[in-house]
Amino acid sequence: MRRCVRGVLVVLTLCGSLISAVSAQAVEERRAAPVPLERLFDNIAVSDDSRPAAADFDGAGASLSARDLTAAGWAPGRTLTVQGARLTWPRRQAGEPDNVRAAGQDVRVTGRGDALAFLVAGTAGTEAGGPGTVTYANGTRSGYRLTAPDWRTGPLATKAVALPHVNTPGGQLTEQARLYVVTVPLTPGRELASVRLPRAPGLHVFAVSVRTATQGWTGSWTTSTGGYAAVGPWTDRTLRLVVRTSAGGPRVRMRFDNTFAAAPVRIGGATVAVQASGAAARGTPVPLSFDGAQSVEIPAGAQAYSDPLGFAVPADANLLVSFHLPGPVPAAPLHRLAQQRSYVSEPGDHAADGSAGAYTSVITSWPLLAGVDVSGGPGSVVLLGDSITDGDKSTVDANRRWPNVLAGRLLRQSAVPRYGVLNQGVSGNRVVTDRYPGDGVSTDTAGVSALHRFDRDVLAQPSARTAIVFEGVNDVRWGTSAEQVIAGMRELAARGRARGLRMLAATILPCEGETRCTAAVDAERVAVNEWIREGGVFDGVLDFDAVVRDPADPARMLPAYDSGDHLHPGDAGLAALADSVDLRLL
Repeated sequence: MRRCVRGVLVVLTLCGSLISAVSAQAVEERRAAPVPLERLFDNIAVSDDSRPAAADFDGAGASLSARDLTAAGWAPGRTLTVQGARLTWPRRQAGEPDNVRAAGQDVRVTGRGDALAFLVAGTAGTEAGGPGTVTYANGTRSGYRLTAPDWRTGPLATKAVALPHVNTPGGQLTEQARLYVVTVPLTPGRELASVRLPRAPGLHVFAVSVRTATQGWTGSWTTSTGGYAAVGPWTDRTLRLVVRTSAGGPRVRMRFDNTFAAAPVRIGGATVAVQASGAAARGTPVPLSFDGAQSVEIPAGAQAYSDPLGFAVPADANLLVSFHLPGPVPAAPLHRLAQQRSYVSEPGDHAADGSAGAYTSVITSWPLLAGVDVSGGPGSVVLLGDSITDGDKSTVDANRRWPNVLAGRLLRQSAVPRYGVLNQGVSGNRVVTDRYPGDGVSTDTAGVSALHRFDRDVLAQPSARTAIVFEGVNDVRWGTSAEQVIAGMRELAARGRARGLRMLAATILPCEGETRCTAAVDAERVAVNEWIREGGVFDGVLDFDAVVRDPADPARMLPAYDSGDHLHPGDAGLAALADSVDLRLL
């Protein structure tokens, strides 16, 4: 009897082990067959305003308004480009499953690129996320960490879109709901097979895609959107913006950004030409297209790239980028301080006009246009800065900003690649504090903080190789401590290096004589500079402070370099900064 019992126990134990092995194998087999994201949708985030109880995004009955999404241009099945990644808003009607709660699911994703982009939001009342895994077609893997801000309390400064209402079973609330695009790095050059989501039920994923828009292009010109400001208002007007290239190339594409917007904007047609003088083109402007169409509507918070165009872009030259705005545009995302005159036409579509006759008004900002890329090339250097990088107090229309001078130096040598130079300076910008809150029409166009704009303005730029961080003076002038600035710069360095960028830092210039540059402020500035010079965090240091300071009074700028306000260098000082850069550091 005992032998029989023991025999039965052995058999049961073997069967149990076999069942466990089979179960484990079944789990692995299921994991070995990733499926498209939409087949995993298990949550309903969007409701019709008349039937709010049909959705329960957060587990408490609250949801997004389908009407608000449509008004923002986020219609079901609409492809949106954000941070250079093409993401499709779920092709689902209100009340249907439209997102997945991250719980370790394997999602089929293919393609090659520099980053994986997720359209996400958290519903845990705070950030939601965790680690995940990317699997490549060759069987290799890489890890990532995905974190999504909360849909009701997360920062407006980094959101892709904010909607004006939250639907609840008890009625609609006038409260902003946020959606975010977050990117994580991929191993360059490898074909992607799938991605395993984190185990974080409070993390909701609406879409995922490989970012490929940066491949094969070099950024030649860019500008950072500093805010969303009242303009015109413009109706049936054509804008002709003047921009200065750095690198040249045989093909071109333009990028228009509707950053910070709450509503779509339509571009009725666009052209590019080399500037002859003023608003006059050299030759006939060449039309651009968008996915084969003449016009394009850009949803709130999204971008539009023009199709690649065979157009010889000269290096270090002025282009005219003209685009027609057929509908009313009372406010627009813009870069306020262009230090360059651009033009607005009389009524009508004048994008194809070679002459300047129709362009009767002058503006000194860059609305909507955010990038000019050329095909091929060695990639770009991105300069993340404030008003000194922006060119404040440099000569208008002369392109004497220090980034322009640096671009000229690169073009005239052959020791290092002739990189494109991308100026992401924003006047008034700070490292750790938002000046513009990130949403709504505002007169403040000093931008969200460097920390909040880093992903959009640096990591998403085409073929970025090196980034230079030259900020901090506005932080210390307005009461931020050296320790806080250092913590912010340390984070920027870490985030850039994690994406394979070479990260450089420039020391903060002296500014004694300017109203806010007190002795106490200078002590904070000096402390930040000492930390930068110590090294170890950045890959290299540009000691701009040493270049322009007065040896007899190190808290002041040399008079020869001072524009007169004691804060901003003039043309000579800006040239001195650019000339001091050891190009080998790039």
